[in-house]
Amino acid sequence: MIGMKEKIDIRSDTVTKPTEQMRQAMAAAPVGDDVYGDDPTVQELEFLGAELMGKEAAVFVPSGTFGNQLALFTWCQRGTEVILGEECHILQHEAGAASIIAGVQTRPVAAPEGALNPDQIRRRLRKRELHEPASSLICLENAHSLGRVVPLAAMDAVRALADTWGIPVHLDGARIFNAGVCLETDAKTIAARADSVMFCLSKGLCAPVGSLLAGSKDFVAEARMKRKILGGAMRQAGILAAAGIIALKEQTKTLSKDHERAKKLAQGLAAIPGICINPQETDINLVFFSFSPAQDPAVAARIHAFFAEQDILINPPSEGVFRFVTHYWIGDQDLERILAVSRAAFLGKTGEAS
Repeated sequence: MIGMKEKIDIRSDTVTKPTEQMRQAMAAAPVGDDVYGDDPTVQELEFLGAELMGKEAAVFVPSGTFGNQLALFTWCQRGTEVILGEECHILQHEAGAASIIAGVQTRPVAAPEGALNPDQIRRRLRKRELHEPASSLICLENAHSLGRVVPLAAMDAVRALADTWGIPVHLDGARIFNAGVCLETDAKTIAARADSVMFCLSKGLCAPVGSLLAGSKDFVAEARMKRKILGGAMRQAGILAAAGIIALKEQTKTLSKDHERAKKLAQGLAAIPGICINPQETDINLVFFSFSPAQDPAVAARIHAFFAEQDILINPPSEGVFRFVTHYWIGDQDLERILAVSRAAFLGKTGEAS
């Protein structure tokens, strides 16, 4: 085998484990009962998160999906319609929750490289009448879950249209700090284009649990009520919030290294015959590439199994498209090992390697 080392996990940046500093902070965190509003560590986290986003308030929630769906539940009346990108996380990876929780209809718009086209949005916006639901919310995503970062000008164009119609904008900012690194700006500047923003503490930032949903005081007050309805009000949550504070204060500073390694990984993969990838399209820490033979389920299974045999955890491909994700726990030596195993796997030399 190609060396025997500890497992390398590049399935996602959600696999990041807490740092030692986080573990110590969690053990020592002052706590209260957050349902009563008296957990001081949760309060500190929410204040910090709101400040970083330039919003009046924020509420701590268990996950990114929870935060996005709580936003829809808070903004939208049942039976209305949400406009969003056809490949966005809310539509593709949240188990159809919008129809169950908020009771809304989703109406997708083509979003090449993650950016919504205002003209296409305009053609889909509707006022309530006998045969049509009213449009109640527009959702943006930055960074996009397909790995691209959306330019601020593209967000501005959607914001202007939303203002014309008097419709709020929600931003899925799960990886907003990654987007900020790519755009060479801060998260507050990106979040200014939206009325509410959800961002994760557990995607690449090493916190074990949690996200924040930020917006105006009135919006967050209503979201707290809706969080209770959804069962997301937690008790001594300061133990979790303590890790989130360190995630925001310290781990956001490390993301540029993840991006650098992702670009190196993309460049290394581009040198392997048969792999189709444009390293210039690797904006953040998500590396997407296609390998045509892996459209065959048998080939895909062989490649997936080979990586596992080499102690590297990857997700199976989707129609021949793979996603490798760099994060805090992936170092330079890990990168070299990933590329060595990739060369064996994609050049069909798995027998030799094992």
